[in-house]
Amino acid sequence: MEEHELIRQAIQGDKTALSQLLQQHYAFVYKYLLKITLDSHMSEDIAQETMVKCIEKIRLYNGQSKFSSWLITIATNLFLDQTRRKKREKLWQQQEQDQSLRRMQWQAGQQNENWPEVLNALSELQQEARIPVILKHYYGYTYEEIGHMLEIAEGTVKSRVHHALKQLRKELA
Repeated sequence: MEEHELIRQAIQGDKTALSQLLQQHYAFVYKYLLKITLDSHMSEDIAQETMVKCIEKIRLYNGQSKFSSWLITIATNLFLDQTRRKKREKLWQQQEQDQSLRRMQWQAGQQNENWPEVLNALSELQQEARIPVILKHYYGYTYEEIGHMLEIAEGTVKSRVHHALKQLRKELA
């Protein structure tokens, strides 16, 4: 059956026609998303979301563009929405972390405790670097143990600790 006939039937509520359309276009959408996300898991998630949106909005397809272009538009918008959401979440987490650090500094001041400069320097590190440094130098875990805890390679742990210590030395100098 030709694509435009499948589309017509899908718009009229034929679930079999819609299913065939989605099956025909899934790989195309997934490969497109793989190229723009460079992440197979994210691509799969967004491709599935795209298909769900298509099911929900098939009646809105007006035929002014190719069906594949319509799906690509949906997929692109979902990707951009997800990217913006992650950016906002990251910003929100950073703001929460900054507020928490200020609260801890204030509490230390209220209790007449010294606030070590090293904690300020640690707060400047990215989380992916801060955690291995703390596990290694505050808690004495081996690189291998840290790698297992964080589910990353031992060499990655060594690299992160090395670069973090370099940054800490620079900030504390």
